[in-house]
Amino acid sequence: MAKSRRADTILTHAGLNPRGNEGIVNPPVYHASTILFPTLEDMEARALRPFDGFNYGRSGTPTTRAFENAVAELEGGHRAVAVGSGLAAVTTAISAFVSAGDHLLVADSVYGPTRAYCDKVLARFGVETTYYDPCIGAGIERLIRPETRAVYMESPGSQTFEIQDVPAIAAAARARGVVTMIDNTWATPLFFRPFDHGVDLSVHAATKYMVGHSDAMMGIVVCRTEELFQTVKSYANHVGHHAAPDDVYLAQRGLRSMGARLRQHQESALKVARWLEGRPEVARVLHPALPQHPGHHLWRRDFAGSSGLFGVVLKPVPKSAVAAMLNGMELFGMGYSWGGFESLITLCHVARIRTATRWEDAGPLLRLHVGLEDPDDLIEDLARGFTRLNQSAG
Repeated sequence: MAKSRRADTILTHAGLNPRGNEGIVNPPVYHASTILFPTLEDMEARALRPFDGFNYGRSGTPTTRAFENAVAELEGGHRAVAVGSGLAAVTTAISAFVSAGDHLLVADSVYGPTRAYCDKVLARFGVETTYYDPCIGAGIERLIRPETRAVYMESPGSQTFEIQDVPAIAAAARARGVVTMIDNTWATPLFFRPFDHGVDLSVHAATKYMVGHSDAMMGIVVCRTEELFQTVKSYANHVGHHAAPDDVYLAQRGLRSMGARLRQHQESALKVARWLEGRPEVARVLHPALPQHPGHHLWRRDFAGSSGLFGVVLKPVPKSAVAAMLNGMELFGMGYSWGGFESLITLCHVARIRTATRWEDAGPLLRLHVGLEDPDDLIEDLARGFTRLNQSAG
C-alpha cells in the first residue's frame, strides 16, 4: 500500500509501533536511565553509533524516538532531537553551530528569551549577535561576515508578527555556507514547511500546539540532513539536554489532535481578529492572514494557514485603562505561553527590546491567543473589556 504523505494521516499514525509494543496503539512510556547490553561486543558497537539505538536514558528511549520520528516525518526532515522545553530547543539549535569568535544573525522580532540567551549567555562566551530587520529579505547577504555561522529566523515574530521572506534569506545564507534555522512554533509543520523553503533546522516550542493542553514542557529541533542531526544531537547529549518520558508521552498524544485543534484555532482567531478591526479603540490588528497586514503577500505565498496567536495595537490610552480591561477578563487569562486550549491575553513592551528596528506605534500592544472556546463568547468578553477600558480612560 502506498504510504500517505497527507498531514492528518501522518499526525494519526507517525511514530506508532503496535507490533513492537504488544499491540498497544500509542507507544508506552519508557522510564529508563540504565540500559543493559547482552555482550561487550554489543556495548562497544553501540558506543560507536550511540544515536542509532539506545544506550542510556539521557540519549533517549523508544518513547522519545517515537515522538521525534513523528515530528520529523510530519515536517519532512531527516531526524529530530527532543529536549525539555522550547527554550532548550532554541539554545541547542544555536549553540550546536557557534563557538568563540563566531557571529550570529538573529531576527529583531525574535522570542524574548532567545534574545536574552544571545545577549546574556552567548556574549559571555565570545559569540557576537547582530539583530536584523525581519523584513530584510535577500538583503541579509550584506550582514553576512566571514565569521557568520548561522541565521536565526522567526516568522511571524511572536509579538509583532512580521512575516520574513524565508526563501530569500535561506538562499543568501546557503550561498555563503551559513546554517539557517527558524522558530516554526506559530505555524507548526501543518501550516509552514521550512525545508521546502531551504531552511536547515526547524525549532519548535512543542509546549505550545504540539502538546496543546498547557500541561507539559517540550521542545524539538528537526534537522534537514543526517550531518545536521549528528551535530545537534551530539551537542544536546554533551550538555545534558533531554526530554522527560512522561512529557514526551503527553506531546505525542497531543500531536494526534493537533490538526483538528489548529484548524479551529485558525477559524476562531480570524473571526475575533476581523471583529477587532472594526473596534474604534483599535489602531491596527497584527494578523498575517488579514489582507491589511504588510507581510500578507508572503504569508499567502509560503503558508498553508494561520494559528490562534496574533497582536492588536490599541490607540493611545493610559496604562490604568489597559489594566482595567485586562484585569476583568473572564475567558481570556493572563499568562505566559500559548498554544493550549485556553485563550490568553498579555500586554507586550516591544519598544524596550528592539535594536535593529524601531517600534513606532504609540498605543499599547496586546497579544491574544484565541483558544477553543466559542469565538462569540470571546468577542463578548473583549467587548466588556473595551467598555471597562473606555470607562477608565474617560
